[in-house]
This record gives sequence, structure tokens and C-alpha cells, in this order.
Amino acid sequence: MAASHIFKVVFVNQGKVYEIYARKVHHGSLFGFLEVEELVFGERTAVVVDPTEEKIRAEFEGVKRTYLPIHSVLRVDEVRKQGVSKISNFEGSNIAPFPLMYSPGDGKK
Repeated sequence: MAASHIFKVVFVNQGKVYEIYARKVHHGSLFGFLEVEELVFGERTAVVVDPTEEKIRAEFEGVKRTYLPIHSVLRVDEVRKQGVSKISNFEGSNIAPFPLMYSPGDGKK
């Protein structure tokens, strides 16, 4: 049996850094977007409840698949174990967005 893959996806949304976990990540059919499917969250049966993870779980509740603009994605890692999904502030962070390589207005004729 093949090992189960889990991906950690880190992206920027409205001035916050999101860290989510998913089973499927690929370029998808929309140009310029990363397709993230089968989001994974921690067990709700745990005694200790993390309010940050509950907030992100509520935000993505009922979402089967999400499309992230490629320029907002900071990093995608394949990990051995699932961690805790979280939202953190972007200010004062050492994370920088991926530089854009293409600009439609830069073409010369």
C-alpha cells in the first residue's frame, strides 16, 4: 500500500500568513492558481482545543477544494506528519512573497 501524502501549504491572505495541511496539491486547471484539495485538520476529540486551528477550520468548513493565487503561495512542503494549522501576522515576519517573473505590461514591441 502506498504511503499517505500530506502537504503543508503556507500562503498569504489579507495580511495574514496561513499554514494549512492537505492531501492533494497540484497546479489545477485554472492558470496561475494552485489547487488544494482534501484539507486536513486535527482531531476534534482532543481535550485541548487550539483557538487558532478552530478559526481556520471554521473558515474552510465545507470547502472541498480551494484555489490559491500562485503569487500568494510562500511554500509547499511534503511532510511526514500533520502539524497544527494556524494563522499568524505577516508584519515583522521573516517571510517574503515569491517574486513575480511576469508582468503583462512589460512586453516590448
